[in-house]
Amino acid sequence: MSYTSWRGVLGLIKPGYRPGSLEEIIRLLPEGIGVIPLYLDDGIKEGTEKELLDAMEPLKEKVARLAALKVDLIHPMGAPLFILRGYKAEQDIVRSLEEKHGIPIITSGMTQVAALRALGVKRVIGITYFGDETNRKSADYFRAAGFEVLGIESIATWTAVERLSSQDIYAFAKTQFLKHKNVQGFWIPGGGGGWGALDVAQMLEQDLMVPVVTNTNAKIWAIQKRLHVRQPREGYGQLLAEMP
Repeated sequence: MSYTSWRGVLGLIKPGYRPGSLEEIIRLLPEGIGVIPLYLDDGIKEGTEKELLDAMEPLKEKVARLAALKVDLIHPMGAPLFILRGYKAEQDIVRSLEEKHGIPIITSGMTQVAALRALGVKRVIGITYFGDETNRKSADYFRAAGFEVLGIESIATWTAVERLSSQDIYAFAKTQFLKHKNVQGFWIPGGGGGWGALDVAQMLEQDLMVPVVTNTNAKIWAIQKRLHVRQPREGYGQLLAEMP
């Protein structure tokens, strides 16, 4: 551990090469947490089910590489890579990798489930840019985790998400909120760049009075928890402001 990473070292595995998410994570993590990023060699390009499922073995290789570097925590990014396999299968894969390498591992899905639970959300709606089958399996995943899923809808496709503005996300999320009764919170995954969900999380919470869990705020919250750090941040929603 160097003097720049005195609070711990995080090993990240990015599934694609879109810029944006890595910069956002480093900017929002507290000072003293070091980051070592690795990328899947081919990278996720289209977000097809086959592409996402085929990424598992290369991802495991990157986990081993980070473990050899003796990082304190490993975070494979990309919720669909695990969600497509199911809630229990994800737990089994993570448990196996932790036993093999002796280093804690958190997936994007795990951070989002934990964040929703910490905020007391039981009835959730999701906003994604995934395909219909991935949305369906996402709903199955969250139901298996104990949530009531009121709906999961795509605002755009995987390849078109970069053309969305934060205002587009806000308007779509608000429309979905008004379609459903007794909504307790939002799940808005995805952080591969060009996805402005974090920018509107606090505004949605203020206007609709329910928590908003995005890929990024769940990640920053969960990383701090696992590294035994607690540094709240204002401006990104209840999760980071209160650090429940």
